[in-house]
Amino acid sequence: MSDPIDELFILPPCDQPLEILHKDASFLLVNKPGGLLSVPGRHPRNRDSVIARLQSDYPQAAMVHRLDFDTSGIMVVPLGKEALSHISRQFQARSVNKSYTAVVQGLVEADEGSIDLPIAPDLDHRPKYKICHQQGKPSLTHYQVLHRDEVLRQTRLLLHPVTGRSHQLRLHLWAVGHPILGCPFYAQGESASLAPRLLLHATHLEFEHPLTGKRVRGESLPSF
Repeated sequence: MSDPIDELFILPPCDQPLEILHKDASFLLVNKPGGLLSVPGRHPRNRDSVIARLQSDYPQAAMVHRLDFDTSGIMVVPLGKEALSHISRQFQARSVNKSYTAVVQGLVEADEGSIDLPIAPDLDHRPKYKICHQQGKPSLTHYQVLHRDEVLRQTRLLLHPVTGRSHQLRLHLWAVGHPILGCPFYAQGESASLAPRLLLHATHLEFEHPLTGKRVRGESLPSF
């Protein structure tokens, strides 16, 4: 399944590099730039992606999870079928720990909390999603405040998604009145224009090494 944004648009080219943070016999840790698909899109002009760039040098590379087109940050890319199967099971069991950094509009009052709202595709406004208590899938996000900017009326958050629904973080934050800055789908007016890109970055990733069983901890600090 391609990124939902690719279903409707020919995407602008991404001239930013894909950085390899760590190379192992079983996997790569990479830093995806914002504005790059995780996998090739449906349209022939949307072929550039994380996996397409990697497979020229690592033909055994496979995709086990994805980041939205607009989202930057750390990803794990298994090398070979055994590593793919092992890491895939960890994602299915939700034993992979992920965290994201985001900058949102407004001052989030609580120092930490959870957003538990079900998410469903918004078929009338594709490729958007919506909060839907009738047909939505359970979706849970934990958050903690890293910094409040009283002057700009913005908050930097560390986000811990328990589930991994499409657009989960940006939709959950929009639903509680704190849209992520630069979001082209859910931020309105000033919130969308206050940043040149979506201020959402996959910061930490932790999982079990497919061969040694030891916990692997990867980090990618945001540029914003």
